[in-house]
Amino acid sequence: MDYYTSVIKRYVDFSGRARRKEFWMYTLINWIISIVLSIVDKIIGTDFGNGGGLLAGLYALAVFLPSLGVAVRRLHDTNRSGWWVLIGLIPVIGFIVLILFWIKEGDPHPNEHGPDPKAGERALPAAG
Repeated sequence: MDYYTSVIKRYVDFSGRARRKEFWMYTLINWIISIVLSIVDKIIGTDFGNGGGLLAGLYALAVFLPSLGVAVRRLHDTNRSGWWVLIGLIPVIGFIVLILFWIKEGDPHPNEHGPDPKAGERALPAAG
């Protein structure tokens, strides 16, 4: 849950880098909350019939900037400009390209967007 709250706290921060774990844990928790709110919308009758409802819509609006921010920071971790997020506007292929960028491991060294967020973990000696 710390990954989710840390992204929400940095809701308009488009600088720096986000590790894969931070991005994907935030995304997973975000999807779970959205699904639960959609179910609640159906139960209480605020569903608009197209898969969206009042509560789910308000939540999506509330997390739009944090989601965009963490997506841009994830691209920065792979040494790409945040503007690459716009490739997602191309139907199907753009989203596939974005997923491939988000899956890629980040640069193991500092880049123009900041230091490696995993630097502390990489420096630890192996247990054994």
